[in-house]
Amino acid sequence: MSPSLEFWFEFASTYSYPAAMRVEAVAQRAGVSVVWRPFLLGPIFAEQGWNDSPFNLYPAKGRYMWRDLERICAAQGIAFRRPSAFPRSGLRAARIACHHADAPWVPDFVRAVYRANFAEDRDVADPVVLRDLLASIGEDRSRLEAASAPEAKGALRTQTERAAALGIFGAPTIAIGEELFWGNDRVEQAVEWCARAELP
Repeated sequence: MSPSLEFWFEFASTYSYPAAMRVEAVAQRAGVSVVWRPFLLGPIFAEQGWNDSPFNLYPAKGRYMWRDLERICAAQGIAFRRPSAFPRSGLRAARIACHHADAPWVPDFVRAVYRANFAEDRDVADPVVLRDLLASIGEDRSRLEAASAPEAKGALRTQTERAAALGIFGAPTIAIGEELFWGNDRVEQAVEWCARAELP
């Protein structure tokens, strides 16, 4: 069995976008598998006294982030268009991904949602958009029903609570046991750590 890492992400998180687009490829090259862990930053931010994204609460930080994200996406060769609304709710998408956590199509769905939000400026909170994204990866549009299922709601709530218990305070975060690596710029370091941790 190959070593694995947990990739904790929030669909509204800007830096989770470039990380989500490459983490699986980086991990595969190192013989590491990825466990996708959607969660919600809102409750975690609330515990820190924030009622909005820190990039909105602190305008200078927000201006820097948008320019930084442009540079990162350009260097990574992925499309980027600043969303006309930020942050957009990823609640429904997160419930779908959480409910179908073991399904092989989940990574493609995650990337499709990120592209829709941060490259195409589509409202990923809209059920119509989510149905289209499911269809675009060859999945039944009825998967959207999971977003309303009590089991999905409970699973996402539990997963968000676990994120907080792990000490996760932002996204993306990669967890390898108790080791946390926060930020898009820690993807490679986390993968290397994971691969080396499994060496005899």
